[in-house]
Amino acid sequence: MSLSSALSTAVSGLSAQSIALSAISENIANASTTAYKTTEVSFQSLVSGAMGTNTSTSSVVAKTNQALNVTGAISSTSVATNIAIDGSGYFVVAANAGDSGSDLVYSRNGSFSTDANGYLVNSEGYYLMGYPTDSDGAVLASNTSDLTSLSAINLDSISGTAKATSTVSMAANLPADATTGQSFDTSMEVIDSLGVSHTVGQTWTKTGDNTWSLSLSDPTLTKDSATTSGTISPSTVTVTFNSDGSLATTDPSPVNISITGLSTGAADSAIVLDLGSTGGTDGLTQYASTSSTLSISPTFEQDGANYGELSGISIDESGLVTANFDNGVSLAIYQIPVATFSNPNGLTHVSGTVYDENTAAGQVHLNLPGEGNAGSLVASALEGSTTDTATEFNKMIIAQQAYSAASQVISATSDMFDTLIQAVR
Repeated sequence: MSLSSALSTAVSGLSAQSIALSAISENIANASTTAYKTTEVSFQSLVSGAMGTNTSTSSVVAKTNQALNVTGAISSTSVATNIAIDGSGYFVVAANAGDSGSDLVYSRNGSFSTDANGYLVNSEGYYLMGYPTDSDGAVLASNTSDLTSLSAINLDSISGTAKATSTVSMAANLPADATTGQSFDTSMEVIDSLGVSHTVGQTWTKTGDNTWSLSLSDPTLTKDSATTSGTISPSTVTVTFNSDGSLATTDPSPVNISITGLSTGAADSAIVLDLGSTGGTDGLTQYASTSSTLSISPTFEQDGANYGELSGISIDESGLVTANFDNGVSLAIYQIPVATFSNPNGLTHVSGTVYDENTAAGQVHLNLPGEGNAGSLVASALEGSTTDTATEFNKMIIAQQAYSAASQVISATSDMFDTLIQAVR
């Protein structure tokens, strides 16, 4: 090898070790970066000329790569919108809220929080994509394998909600010592689909031994009891009891009530009036009154709710995003998918912890969390960096020694050139 070849080889060594030191510096700087994948450097000998001859020269080439299939440790956080993937999948994210299809990219950085416009955005400014769902969590898109079915998750689209009453459970004791024909008045509250409260009057009349008739009056607005707000059907229910005071039968059974023509403009209400189980004492009973004044003092539980503001969201391990309201109502709004690739190490690095698909990575597959090798989601958690600082310091020492040795070769080659020039003189 000539002196010029030795000089060239030493320079390539300096360049290669500079790349190694740069990668080490990047790794150490990102030791605390969410979902960062350690950059590794591989060295490859580059030989030109015929092997084994005096004309062959050699140099070294450094190449960097990231082991994207290696996962970092998952740690808990106090932020409900932070998510980690316990598996090999990726979040589908977008640089802009309106991006879709081929514009979408992929990341494991789950440090999502709500921005000023209500979107879930991670620390790198990328929008989390998901499938819109109905209130029961069923995905509305017909094709869940198509990237165009995804949209940026926006919480501002769900500012508040109300819930219509669908079930009213009633518990009360009807006085067994009441005389036939004696009546008692009670009332129950129901909520319509717009969150408006209505009052339905009840009149309990003893019609015979162990037999009562319940008359239901048309509802009125709770805030204005003089205004009838709809029509109820059926308006009469027959209730019988066993000789031990437990509920025997109701007619109709079950007691399905409909309220139509609501003056508030709400949808018609369909309500199940649960008076207790047959043969049980968990609802209506008939025992003698403990008071000298006969009365009925019912307790009600109904599942309707007045209008409530959004108070927060929760994300479960299946990727279901649920909006929670201050009226106690919870509604599913989005389903987060997980993207997988046959060769994740082939993904194209875009920036930070964001990658894009290509032919080397294979076709993207969208799965629900827990399906296949997609992995499950861990709420209120983040994936840590895969960088180990002790390993990086060890690699730094090796790179520094190699760099120093290559510089010594350059110094020695320079001295030999000086000697050669002096000999010529």
